[in-house]
Formats: sequence, structure tokens, C-alpha cells
Amino acid sequence: MKKIPVTESDELRKQSDADQTDGDDPVAGLQADLDRFRDLAMRSQADFENYKRRCAREKEEAIKYANTSFLEKLVSIVDHFELGLAAARGEGGENSPIYSGMSLVLKQLQDFLAENGLQPIDAVGQKFDPNLHEAIAHEPSNEVPEGLVIRQTRRGYRFKDRLLRPSAVVVSSGPKK
Repeated sequence: MKKIPVTESDELRKQSDADQTDGDDPVAGLQADLDRFRDLAMRSQADFENYKRRCAREKEEAIKYANTSFLEKLVSIVDHFELGLAAARGEGGENSPIYSGMSLVLKQLQDFLAENGLQPIDAVGQKFDPNLHEAIAHEPSNEVPEGLVIRQTRRGYRFKDRLLRPSAVVVSSGPKK
């Protein structure tokens, strides 16, 4: 015997026929429909409330981290400024007016970044953490134990509770063998 596929409308028709034959009481069928629609309305209302909460949370997070791309660009400018400051120290020493002026500007810039939730990550001497550091090299060292950061080539930053940029570091591989 050949099976004929059953469609959803056929199933609904059979269900409504069964409802009518089970109880010839039309009130019972209407009450079942009412209960089903009431349940559907409550579920829809709960889904909508969850949607509103999720949208509010996403909006709050978007506002909180809106300056992320701006600060990423500003951090690279601070890096170049620090390189210029190191060059000014090498040419004229720490008593040079150029060096002292650049130091004041760098201090103001760092204070501004700190006020806006940007914190530098101190890496030198710390245990290597792949969540905060990016290892660019391993070097043997008799003074520094294995797994600790020997030096930092690029400073990393956190923005509020997120990592903005990892520190580029050189990690000790222990004593030379």
C-alpha cells in the first residue's frame, strides 16, 4: 500500500474533528483554544521582555565602549610620542627644554587617557599571560626565571574591563643550556 504524505493542514483538520467528536460541547473546544492562545500570549510577552532587556544591555555596552577605535588610534600616537621623547633625551639630555616640554605633553596625554578608562599594562617582570601579552620572542636568561617577561617592546592597554591592545613582550626561556 502506498503512503500518502500528511500535511499540517490535514493534521489540524483531524485534530479539530477529534476535538468535536470527543466532546460535543462547543464550550470545551473554545476553552481549549482560549487556553492555548493565552499560553501563546504569555510566551510572546515573556519573549518581548527578554528582547527589551537584551537591547538595553547591548545599548549600554555600545555606549560604554564607543571610544574604543578612537583610543586605539590615540595609543599608537602615544607610542610614537614616547619614541620622540627618548630621542630628545638622547640628543639634549634630560635638561633640554625640548625634552621637558615633550615630557609635560606626554604626562597630560597619559592623564587624559587614564581619565577615560585606559590603563597601561605593566609587563616587565610579570609572569607571561597570553590574555595580556603577545610573545614576540624567547631569550635565554640567567637572571630571569623561565616564563617571566624580560622586556616590553610595545606597551599594552586595557580599556575599562577589556583588553584594548596586548603588550608585545620578550619572554625568558630560562638559563642558557
